[in-house]
Amino acid sequence: MADITLLDGSIGQELVKLSGDTPTPLWSTRVMIDKPELVAEVHAAYFCSGATVATTNTYAIHRSRLVREGIEDQMPVLVDAALTQAERACRGTHRRIAGSLGPLLASYRPDLNPDPVEAAEKFAELVQMMVGRVDLFLIETVSSVQEAEGALRGTQNCGKPVWLALSVMDDDGTRLRSGEALENIAPLVAHYAPDAVLINCSRPEAIPAALDIIATLERPFGAYANGFTGIKDGFLKDAPTVDALESRHDLNPDAYARYAMGWVAQGATIVGGCCEVGPDHIKTLADSLYAAGYKIV
Repeated sequence: MADITLLDGSIGQELVKLSGDTPTPLWSTRVMIDKPELVAEVHAAYFCSGATVATTNTYAIHRSRLVREGIEDQMPVLVDAALTQAERACRGTHRRIAGSLGPLLASYRPDLNPDPVEAAEKFAELVQMMVGRVDLFLIETVSSVQEAEGALRGTQNCGKPVWLALSVMDDDGTRLRSGEALENIAPLVAHYAPDAVLINCSRPEAIPAALDIIATLERPFGAYANGFTGIKDGFLKDAPTVDALESRHDLNPDAYARYAMGWVAQGATIVGGCCEVGPDHIKTLADSLYAAGYKIV
């Protein structure tokens, strides 16, 4: 029976909820500026629920996003704040820190893909800021092959494990959000050799078909789904806010754990949650894994 790595759940969504503030295009970055202590609280809550990895609150810390708010020069300070809060939560434990690398411009927007060479430079800058303080890098919510290439180039030879997480269409887990066949990612995986390939920020119903495909890539694989009803047109615009998305009411902790245990049955060894999946979901999933005889590492 394989050991299971249990990721945390939503970081940004939890921070926005805990803050009680009106969502802004800066999302959890705004919360971290105003109430940094909440970040460590969120990480600690997931650890108490059984997670073994803290995903840094750096998903949206990109110059291309910060420049809209006139705070591009604060990027190193914000990265440091996110790392400091993750380290604070991990202090005295054997938990790992995953440096989150989100899309450069916007989530679920493959039409905004920057040139891979240019993207690689931007990702490499972030990698250099984080590499000495994280245990691995987690490239998240990759929506196209081109987007994957830029991120993988930027993390190449960084000296830390790199996990690539891809996002698939809500109604078709065999296709990236760009519409490209998920299997088209295979040449990049073969060339850049990420240490794991995951599916993230997709509806849980779409994930089994996606796992069947990435299971053939000869890498550890897994998934962490979102709890949205779907990605609506209102979100697919510049500088959206989180209130443009609707959360599901049928994805309680028990339901989510059933989905995730199905992924484990398919061979997934890395599972967790994404947007709208919180500490209670992760706790129920941890309990389900232990009850089934798995060791969480």
